[in-house]
Amino acid sequence: MVELSKERIEYQVLISFPGIGEATAVRLIGEIGDLRRFQSHKQLNAYVGIDIMHYQSGNTFYKDKINKRGKKSYDKLKTQPQGKPHKVASIACVNKFLKVAFHLITHNITYDYEADKTVRK
Repeated sequence: MVELSKERIEYQVLISFPGIGEATAVRLIGEIGDLRRFQSHKQLNAYVGIDIMHYQSGNTFYKDKINKRGKKSYDKLKTQPQGKPHKVASIACVNKFLKVAFHLITHNITYDYEADKTVRK
C-alpha cells in the first residue's frame, strides 16, 4: 500500500506531519479517501463524525453535542473509560488536524513545523 501511495500528494502531505509515518498515512488515505472531494473542512469533519449537532424545537433548546456519523472505529475510542475533558480535548485536536490537513492537501503544501511555530506566537 505504501508503494502505491508514494506518488499521491495526500501521502506526501500526511507524512510531513510530525508523528505520522508511512503506515498511518496510508490508513488515513484508506479511511478518508480523497479529501479534495469535500468543499470545506466542515464537510470533512461531518464525514469523519466530529461535527456538532444542534437541536432546537420551538422554544426548547438542547445542549450541543458531538454528532457521530463517521466510521465505527470512533465507537471503540468513545467507549473507553475517559473523562469528558479528555474527550473534548481529543476532538479539538482531531478538528485542528483535519482542518490543517485539508488546507495543505487542497493547496499541495507539505507541513512545515517552523512555519506553524511562527503562526502560533
